[in-house]
Amino acid sequence: MRSADDWLSLLQGVPDPEIPVLNIVEMGIVRSVTCSHECVQVDITPTYMGCPAMDAIADDIRAQLTPLASLEGKGLNVELVYAPAWTTDWLSDGAKSKLEAYGIAPPGKTTDKRALNGEAPSVQCPKCKSGKTELISLFGSTACKAHYRCNDCSEPFDHFKCI
Repeated sequence: MRSADDWLSLLQGVPDPEIPVLNIVEMGIVRSVTCSHECVQVDITPTYMGCPAMDAIADDIRAQLTPLASLEGKGLNVELVYAPAWTTDWLSDGAKSKLEAYGIAPPGKTTDKRALNGEAPSVQCPKCKSGKTELISLFGSTACKAHYRCNDCSEPFDHFKCI
């Protein structure tokens, strides 16, 4: 019989549908995994309220775990948990490095409150590492990213917003 940690390890094979270089465990979307003799319980948290990827993520979890749970005679329950709210502080340094290598500027710490005053945060270009960048749009390829341009290499890029 698999432990909760075994089930959690299996979820590392489920990529984030919007950022496939990261899995849902690295993203901090998987809040907890518990198991009993009857059921495997997976609690997930959206990266922001109304995230359209949550249904796809729940379906991917079911596709990954249901066959194995059935072999052990267990059911599977995937539940959305909203509190506490997800934060970019839950991304590991390894996940942030993967984002940068993928071409997305990773978020800083949530202690940076400049955006509350209408100021754009200082964002380093993930391609050339220049700090000479400018905000193009508060919304990039997804609502959780902003769109920037590097003034040195002229490349556009997304920045994962600090939440």
